[in-house]
Amino acid sequence: MATSAPSLDLRDEILDLKKRRNAVILAHNYQIKEIQEVADYVGDSLGLSYQARETDAEVIAFCGVHFMAETAKIVNPGKTVVLPDKDAGCSLEQSCPAPQLEAFLRDHADRNYYVISYINSSAGVKALSDVICTSGNAVRIVQKAPADRNLLFVPDENLGNWVEQQTGRPMDMWRGACYVHVEFTRESIARIKALHPEAKVVAHPECTLAVRLLADEVCSTEKMVTYCRANPAPAFIVVTESGMLHRLRRECPDKTFIAGPTDHCACADCRYMKMNTLAKLRDCLDHLSPAIEMEENLRRRAEAPILRMLEWSR
Repeated sequence: MATSAPSLDLRDEILDLKKRRNAVILAHNYQIKEIQEVADYVGDSLGLSYQARETDAEVIAFCGVHFMAETAKIVNPGKTVVLPDKDAGCSLEQSCPAPQLEAFLRDHADRNYYVISYINSSAGVKALSDVICTSGNAVRIVQKAPADRNLLFVPDENLGNWVEQQTGRPMDMWRGACYVHVEFTRESIARIKALHPEAKVVAHPECTLAVRLLADEVCSTEKMVTYCRANPAPAFIVVTESGMLHRLRRECPDKTFIAGPTDHCACADCRYMKMNTLAKLRDCLDHLSPAIEMEENLRRRAEAPILRMLEWSR
């Protein structure tokens, strides 16, 4: 009986489709290692925002979560933007629905809020904002915000509190949190630190204050790379989503990286980030679906605070 020729390796299929589609593959630091290794660019939300805006490709395959692909579409309205899994969401985005924020701003109009929204938010929330920020530029953005306005930071309360401490600017906080980062506890990090006393603790600012107080450095995922590369310590306890370990090990092969544990497991995985797979990436490039679509008026209103962020971040 005749047998069919074996199919191409998934990686080869993806690279072939990328070339035929004139596509660029963007991957967040939290993606699985197989996706990071096939991507044209791996980075944090700020770096990906720049890459999304500046690419010459006709198709952007965004390996991350929905708000990231949506952001790419906002700044690239003429390009096709696809996401491997349309259900890859974000607990922070879900914590601040646009209608709820709109009602809050209407009910507190007397506060004359200047709204600073974390990029982990929907297009609808961005459209209600004055400026967007990422964990990498939040301090700079808050420092540049008008001094004569009350500041409202949405939706990550932990990041907002950390920025408030760094800048001395009082802000009102939306009560949202990343479900992954709040799973880290002071006790779980103290236990792993006791086993590796020589290791530096590097934590994401979405972690709680109790965890941040144990950290030698609190920073965005991109700044984790530069910190760990420059620091002479031989080992680092990395208190963020587990996908970051692969990026760090690739870029700092002479150092040891230890997953920050939670009380429930040895490391923290984001169920949304891990929904993307090589097979789904291949399929979205093949079918150009699921694609991000957006009403133009909403896109224009959401674009303005993103462009302001990019301008203020340079």
